[in-house]
Amino acid sequence: MANKKILKDDVKVECKDRLCPTHGDRKLKMRGRTFEGVVVKKLPGRITIQFERMLKLSKYERYEKRKTKIHARLPNCMSDNVEVGDLIQIAETRPISKMIHFVVSKVIKTKEKKE
Repeated sequence: MANKKILKDDVKVECKDRLCPTHGDRKLKMRGRTFEGVVVKKLPGRITIQFERMLKLSKYERYEKRKTKIHARLPNCMSDNVEVGDLIQIAETRPISKMIHFVVSKVIKTKEKKE
């Protein structure tokens, strides 16, 4: 028992957040659209992601890039893993507040730290 290694995946995270889609007491259901974007701002319990989309301008027969910002709920169990600059995936849920209709589902790529 002295040389037993503990992996990060084996450690159970206790999440007391009722709006967490995986650990919550009511299991917040994820449905509808999913988006991938870069974290622009991180606040307690909430993040803002930004992603680009292409919009066709039929008059000029060209496309233009537009940026969209979406606010999403950040569960307590994921708050240590998400930083500004990370690429994450969010999924649509029921309206949680006036601005928040999405919840973080997974972290796709973390930002490289320069040392």
